[in-house]
Amino acid sequence: MKIKASGIQTGDRIIAYFKNKMQICTVKQISTCDRPNIKLWVFSGEHYRHSSAGNIQFKSETFVDLIEQKSPISKS
Repeated sequence: MKIKASGIQTGDRIIAYFKNKMQICTVKQISTCDRPNIKLWVFSGEHYRHSSAGNIQFKSETFVDLIEQKSPISKS
């Protein structure tokens, strides 16, 4: 599924060019979300390791491949 970069949330898994190859990345933090660009702190894989983390940047209107969207927490 495609989603605009401005709609990405923490915890989402996306496909992005990261560390010299296209791979599945998990969004750990949204660093900046100003109008023209969005900067994401991501890591490859499912489990966070500092050595596999880094920043990627997109234009806000860019469409990104979304693999898995973080499900909202429901309180029962």
